[in-house]
Amino acid sequence: MSRVRIVGGEWRSRLLDVARVPGLRPTPDRVRETLFNWLGQDLDGLNCLDLFAGTGILGFEAASRGAEKVTMVEYDPRAFGALKQAAETLRASQVEIIHGDAVKFLQSTPRKFDVVFLDPPYRQGWIERVAPLIDRIMQPDGWLYVESESTVTHLGGWQTVKQGHAGQVHFHLMQGTQK
Repeated sequence: MSRVRIVGGEWRSRLLDVARVPGLRPTPDRVRETLFNWLGQDLDGLNCLDLFAGTGILGFEAASRGAEKVTMVEYDPRAFGALKQAAETLRASQVEIIHGDAVKFLQSTPRKFDVVFLDPPYRQGWIERVAPLIDRIMQPDGWLYVESESTVTHLGGWQTVKQGHAGQVHFHLMQGTQK
């Protein structure tokens, strides 16, 4: 089993076990540092969603930096188990982990989120599938973070305001145009 390190906040430098799941790729440290510099290091009071949680590192980083609530959705049972174990190890009471399908979650949740982390498996069309559902779960002044295998200029009513590239990862911070 490999491990991933939390880079900032209350749990800085803590290592979390990562389940051996084909295609699971933790967001690199450098990319996370850039993302949380963009968002601001302090996420106090924010409600965050890590939609394709995988390793959960984006959600755990948000919780470590003060997010009031972090919801993680993961379909793979091995990754889900590793997420539950990590939350217990960290005593992360603000983290809710849901074992389920991302699209069904988006279709059924009544909640709105301030920050959504969207880092789905590559080359499976997930971004296109969830794009029509993003608006219904986002706060109008929220932030949408997208990782993909290629550049994304917009997603539904959300436009890229900052972007970067590291190795095979293209990462984007988006804001809504419906403000």
